[in-house]
Amino acid sequence: MKKLLQYIRPFLLRMTGGFSIKFLGALMDLLLPWMLSAVIDDVIPTGNVGRIVLWGGLMILCSGAVFAFNVIPNRMAAHVARDITEVVRMDLYEKTSTLSCAQVDRITIPSLISRITTDTYNVHRMLNMMQRLGVRAPILLIGGIIVTMAMEPRLGAVLVAMMPLMGFTIWFISKKGIPMYTVTQQKVDRMVQTVRENIVGIRIIKALSKESYERERFDKVNGELSKQETKAGVTMAATNPLMNLFLNSGLVLVILLGAYLVWSGVTQIGKIIAFQSYFTIILNAMISISRMFVILSKGTASADRIAEILDLPRELETSLTDGQREESASADEFIAFDHVSFSYLGQKDNLTDISFTLKKGETLGIIGSTGSGKSTIVSLLMRLYDVTGGQVRINGIDVRHIPEEQLHKMFGVVFQSDVLFADTIKENIAFGRRLSMEQIEDAARQAQAEEFILSREDSFESQLAIRGSNLSGGQRQRLLIARALAGQPPILVLDDSSSALDYKTDASLRQAIRENLVNTTSIIIAQRISSVMQADHILVLEKGEAIGYGTHQQLMESCETYREIAGSQLGDGKLHSSPVESGKEAFA
Repeated sequence: MKKLLQYIRPFLLRMTGGFSIKFLGALMDLLLPWMLSAVIDDVIPTGNVGRIVLWGGLMILCSGAVFAFNVIPNRMAAHVARDITEVVRMDLYEKTSTLSCAQVDRITIPSLISRITTDTYNVHRMLNMMQRLGVRAPILLIGGIIVTMAMEPRLGAVLVAMMPLMGFTIWFISKKGIPMYTVTQQKVDRMVQTVRENIVGIRIIKALSKESYERERFDKVNGELSKQETKAGVTMAATNPLMNLFLNSGLVLVILLGAYLVWSGVTQIGKIIAFQSYFTIILNAMISISRMFVILSKGTASADRIAEILDLPRELETSLTDGQREESASADEFIAFDHVSFSYLGQKDNLTDISFTLKKGETLGIIGSTGSGKSTIVSLLMRLYDVTGGQVRINGIDVRHIPEEQLHKMFGVVFQSDVLFADTIKENIAFGRRLSMEQIEDAARQAQAEEFILSREDSFESQLAIRGSNLSGGQRQRLLIARALAGQPPILVLDDSSSALDYKTDASLRQAIRENLVNTTSIIIAQRISSVMQADHILVLEKGEAIGYGTHQQLMESCETYREIAGSQLGDGKLHSSPVESGKEAFA
């Protein structure tokens, strides 16, 4: 909640205006029963019609003021709650985008999604409700007690006697409820994760006829969430019935005591009727306060979850200023891994003692079995994670000393599981960069994507579905490669980005890269030997360790694993099919 107060401060003036109007409306509300009592006890007995009409008119004016002084601040409250939530949601989104990959791994993407959506919604409801009832309900409650005590202390004392019971009930139930709503939001995270997995994997689920299995899995997490929501809801729902019990019990006592006082001639009927009205006002105020505590419990739990993200430290800070950096004078080292080790969980190394150097314009091919650490090398080079040992340098500078924005502008990258957005082909290639149409078309041509783009009805303005689901696998990969090439990056990373391409297209792509990006340093991660065999250097990985490094010919002589891969793919290491042969010529 402390974090949320920082967002409320800039809106305090607007909130104060709304509270002031609410305050006046609440006073008018408290005035009406008193006026009714005066009319019944003092005005009507005089028989003066003019006075009766005058007092009736005043009551109508007060009723109109009560209506206006509630509607206007309620609209103001809705606008303020909307504006505060908008700022919170934007800051939360920006903070999420700056989290390190390690932080995202720990928090999980579904949890981040639910915090940006469900938790901000709960905060919005809390802010709205607190402005609507946070002034009005307490004033009606306290004011009602004061007025009743002033009118008839003996009747007011009955109501005052109920207050400690009601206060303790609200405190006790809220203390139980807030932790329950925190657990509920964690269950929401789990459900969002399950739904996200089902939506992303809908094709494989249908292909393997696993709909019933996934329904059971969703039913389990949905059931757990429902049970937790029921548990929290039942706990908090006890507030309203208990408030009604206490206040209605008090009202019965007031009526009995009031009847006795009227019969004794100690008080008047108008005061008893006014007391009933004040009891109704106080009852509604207490119910409103109990509702506020329910929403406050949810909102507080959500605000704490939001603050947990906003307060996370920035893990991948640039450790040195520009003036403290020193560039290497060596022309032989544009990219260097110097005895690099890395562990995702801090227990067992996922990469161990990796070393290699690349000159500007050279190509490194990385090959190895699944889970050998190929993609991890790219993540460390782009500083998506920090090394746990050794050093990664670009142009002689440790990547930890390069500002994040400057570092990432050096790269054109296609990740293993990359994403196309529900936008035009043109925007997916440009990706927010100020690229000319000529640059976009040139990138598409180099990526071998121009032909299928021009065959579509709207060409580059053609709209893609979410994740490019209205394209084939090869078409998606070519668009992603076009996006990477469009900015003419100093470093090009292709992480298994040609697996869906046929040999001829793959060979044409590599030839285009070779001819058009002469000064670009390339890192190609592939499963095919033909995709990396003409690279200047090839790194062979197995279980996070480098078991081979050199040219294709050197590895054929010195690395048993590489030789086995080449034998299985190429037939004892010799290219014998025409598509592969053309691939070799293209890369040469």
